[in-house]
Amino acid sequence: TSPIRRYADLIVHRALISALDFGKKDGLSKTDIEEMEATAEHISSTERRAMLAERDSVDRFIASYLESQEGAEFMGRISGVTRFGLFIRLNETGADGLAPIASLGREYFHHLEDEHALIGERTRTTYRLGQPVRVRLVEATPLTGGMRFELLEAFGEDGESVSQAAAAGKPARKTAPSRPKQSRQPSKAGAKPGAGSAAKTGAKTGRRQGGPAKSRAGGDAQGRARGKSRPPKSR
Repeated sequence: TSPIRRYADLIVHRALISALDFGKKDGLSKTDIEEMEATAEHISSTERRAMLAERDSVDRFIASYLESQEGAEFMGRISGVTRFGLFIRLNETGADGLAPIASLGREYFHHLEDEHALIGERTRTTYRLGQPVRVRLVEATPLTGGMRFELLEAFGEDGESVSQAAAAGKPARKTAPSRPKQSRQPSKAGAKPGAGSAAKTGAKTGRRQGGPAKSRAGGDAQGRARGKSRPPKSR
């Protein structure tokens, strides 16, 4: 533990001097040994507090630097997975921010805590710890050091995008192959245009009336004949 940078390092040096009997003056005293547990807890708590203060300072400086770049796009990686969103760390600056779960897609995501992943219910789109992403900076607050991102794209191990289906909120549809257009046969020589359609129309009319189409004159004659054969109505 050289050089000595923390009080914990100094205690280790003194303990080695006492254990190896290198001198009583520079070793641990009886009081130091009796209070070792309390000293260790105090050192650990102050070190954690110092680390948090350092982290907050760095976050505030970075947020102040990126405040003028709101709307810009950055590449980063997923540094944390929670049930309310993803924590993203930017590659260039090391800045940390949150991508809320609402920006991941129009579907419900299941949080798998053991696997550090979010999985879409319908599209099965998966976001995992360490996954490369592309984000847009939505908001940067220098006072608190917080940053909010919008997830634009996530990439799989093969470098392909895996977030397109989640953005749409439904699985990708397979498009059916288009049918080839059938070419029309040319009309026979000498045939008048529209003759075929007129014949078809006449055939359909005859089928609807229960028989072949009849001429007007023939129909009137048959009607007069049926009228004569009927007996007169009694008054």
